[in-house]
Amino acid sequence: WTRRQATEASLRDSDMIFVGYGINAPERGWNDYKGVDVSGKTVVMLVNDPGYATQDPDLFNGNAMTYYGRWDYKFAEAARRGAAGAIIVHDTLPAAYGWNTVENSWTGPQFDMVLEDGGESLAAVEGWIQKEHAETLFERAGLDLQAMYVAARKPDFEPVRLGLKASAQIENETEQVLSRNVAAILRGSEAPEDVFVYMAHWDHLGTDPKLEGDQIYNGALDNASGTAALMEIARAYTALPRAPRRSVLFLAVTAEEQGLLGSSYYAANPLFPLENTVGGLNMDGMNNFGATRDITVVGLGMSDLDDYLRAAAAAQERVLEGDREAEKGFYYRSDHFELAKEGVPMLYPGGGYNDREKGVAYGMEKSLEYNRDHYHRVSDEYDLSWVVDGALEDMEVFFRTGLEIANGDDWPNWKEGTEFRARRDGQLGN
Repeated sequence: WTRRQATEASLRDSDMIFVGYGINAPERGWNDYKGVDVSGKTVVMLVNDPGYATQDPDLFNGNAMTYYGRWDYKFAEAARRGAAGAIIVHDTLPAAYGWNTVENSWTGPQFDMVLEDGGESLAAVEGWIQKEHAETLFERAGLDLQAMYVAARKPDFEPVRLGLKASAQIENETEQVLSRNVAAILRGSEAPEDVFVYMAHWDHLGTDPKLEGDQIYNGALDNASGTAALMEIARAYTALPRAPRRSVLFLAVTAEEQGLLGSSYYAANPLFPLENTVGGLNMDGMNNFGATRDITVVGLGMSDLDDYLRAAAAAQERVLEGDREAEKGFYYRSDHFELAKEGVPMLYPGGGYNDREKGVAYGMEKSLEYNRDHYHRVSDEYDLSWVVDGALEDMEVFFRTGLEIANGDDWPNWKEGTEFRARRDGQLGN
């Protein structure tokens, strides 16, 4: 495919270069592009990052995927270096999804924001290649793919010219649609220029006329529940006898399901400068099965915001638990990420699993049931059987977390070594 917003895009006899994981991470002493100019070339990259490949907890984040492991980072870095083509080798375990997900996600119309340069700064052609076909590709180059996997795990890896050329011709039809983010602000009483953000996405998948019977993707849990929580938390703030010291922004973004487009637009066109945005909290699907003794935090340990959330949870005698599937990179797959990668510390908490009455196994079972039977299906509808006690407790924790930050004068930051720390330090003048 091409993300260039033009009628056509092409590659013509573009030299192919294997660039390992396609990562440039100066803070980790890692550069897969060292010593090579890929301008006009086609780069071939592995999915995920070396930490997952080695399971070394001291290399990147070990089993937990970093932003450098995500496909969107890899395509963006290739574009920054002037590559004309960018291809990722699909491998089910490190990708955290099968080839069918790649196929379904990139088949049919694709959405993006209207780009100022029409996407000319992006690689002309992007794509994925199945591992078995990548093996054939490397064989034609006289190389063994498995040996390249091993070589790419080391920081002294150097790019490998494949001695092959890539050509492709793509034709596009484009049209424009309009959607909107919705925002409300509660002005701070003492430092209104400082802002804490609550966010949720109001969109879902729309309708599918090809389906028989019910054709409406209501998205009741994902993410009408998060949007409802956003409104109720806003209502709680307006009931305070006095506005917090800092301002609080309530942001309902659009087109999350099309690639975080609404939040990406806000990050590029913020209503308040990002250097004045103290932090934020994103809600993407609330608990609908009952109160829990824990709160799951995707990205636990990445920023100082954890301390505020932990204190609010402790008031309910609850604890924070990290993501049970950190290797899947969920932190980089919801709206908070678009602000995070611009430097703003962001929390991504969700309902826990340790049901107060029925234990962890029950919570895991309910989560599996939703993902298996209702996630991104027309059956994601409100049901009277929902038990919202847990959602209410979570909302109170989220409310108190933001309120503590909004009433304070501290500036939470990313932890040392986190990929967004340098960006934030620059904003804060550190």
